[in-house]
Amino acid sequence: MTSRTGASPSTPLRWAAGRVTLTPVRVVALGFAAAIAVGTGLLLLPAATQPGTETGVVDALFTATSAMCLTGLIVVDTPTHWSGFGQGVILGLIQAGGFGIMTMASVVGLMLANRIGLRARLNAAAEVRASGLGDVRSVVVGVVRVSVLIETVTAACLAARFALGYDEPPGRALWLGVFHAISAFNNAGFALYSDNIIGFADDPWICLPLLASVVLGGIGFPVLFEVGRRIRRGRGTSRRWSLHTKLTVTVTAILLVIGPALVLALEWGYTLRGHDLGSKLLVAAFQGIMPRTAGFNSVDYAQMDPATLLVTDVLMFIGGGSGGTAGGIKVTTFALLLFAIVAEVRGERSVVIFDRRIGPRVQRQALAVALIGVALVMVPTIVLLAGTAFDLNVLLFEVTSAFATVGLSTGITAQLPAWGQLILVMLMYLGRIGSITLVSALAARHRDRRYELPEERPFIG
Repeated sequence: MTSRTGASPSTPLRWAAGRVTLTPVRVVALGFAAAIAVGTGLLLLPAATQPGTETGVVDALFTATSAMCLTGLIVVDTPTHWSGFGQGVILGLIQAGGFGIMTMASVVGLMLANRIGLRARLNAAAEVRASGLGDVRSVVVGVVRVSVLIETVTAACLAARFALGYDEPPGRALWLGVFHAISAFNNAGFALYSDNIIGFADDPWICLPLLASVVLGGIGFPVLFEVGRRIRRGRGTSRRWSLHTKLTVTVTAILLVIGPALVLALEWGYTLRGHDLGSKLLVAAFQGIMPRTAGFNSVDYAQMDPATLLVTDVLMFIGGGSGGTAGGIKVTTFALLLFAIVAEVRGERSVVIFDRRIGPRVQRQALAVALIGVALVMVPTIVLLAGTAFDLNVLLFEVTSAFATVGLSTGITAQLPAWGQLILVMLMYLGRIGSITLVSALAARHRDRRYELPEERPFIG
């Protein structure tokens, strides 16, 4: 059937479809959205819940998004609400979110046809931060190998402890070990205990493997690959590392010291009061490192001092390394902005980090990511503050946790109205795929200015 002009009725739709180009970043964004939709459908199945328990659409959507985006915020109790099948769906979403949708698609392509097509290589490169198309295959295989290796070692340590130290049956101990290992390495923070890890706050055999797995997952695959490659070649000295690796490792090391130190100082007379010195150090380390977007907690955040909550907000917002399982604006973005401020205060013409000059475009990108992150935290906080009865401290904490895909909470997630939970769903999605990635995915076209306008300087400050 055609119109009087001779054009098919579907021509406008085809024309519109032809105008939309599926760039790699758009494919990544759509891939995550599709996976969340599938996960929501699976969690709505009766088999996903315990007998006599029902799941609403918002609860299923929230849980699927939280798992896929590696957040860990929950609106229903994971061990008592979800059945073994439901917990398996959550674990599968966590692993898929950690690998990345395009990475998993590339792995399937390798398994079935022993090759990755050009389009798949472009998509995977955008997702795993590969430096070029030639190394996409090795990066994809490396992501899987590193993930499985670290998760297996962590699962073995945890399973042994659950079996030997807590008399769990072998099958149950293995399931607990595998679930928490995958959740830790992927910085998800989901736990199969109603109080998360609070029951194991004094147990280093549980807390330390979780900490190590969280740090390795959050530092980013590009850093892990480079350090491992140079060690294998006998050139493990940090002087040969790339700028990205140096910056990530340095800032991460500083935050790994500052975070626990601040928690120890601020909570010494509060949540740490009933612990001995060794336990205080362990709990402070655990809660000072977990805001790097892991989401496990060994103390009740609702009982923490407001100053500690604010410090945790900052740590969550900074996040972890690029190209890994962590969220936030990333440590490299934070460090670059600090160096830019130092350079401006000193009156230097260029921003220099580790004897390398940083271009203006990279500085603008870092500023854009940070400011978009601030907006994505402040606007929802204001909306929730105006529409609910909760105070600023807990709402800012909840929103920052969702945006940075951390999963820490003071316990108000399930008490928020449905519209408030949907706001958190959107924040978790935006936080996982990245602010700039989303902007690029939604942009209809790119336009380069072919002329320069006259320069003028406004007053600053």
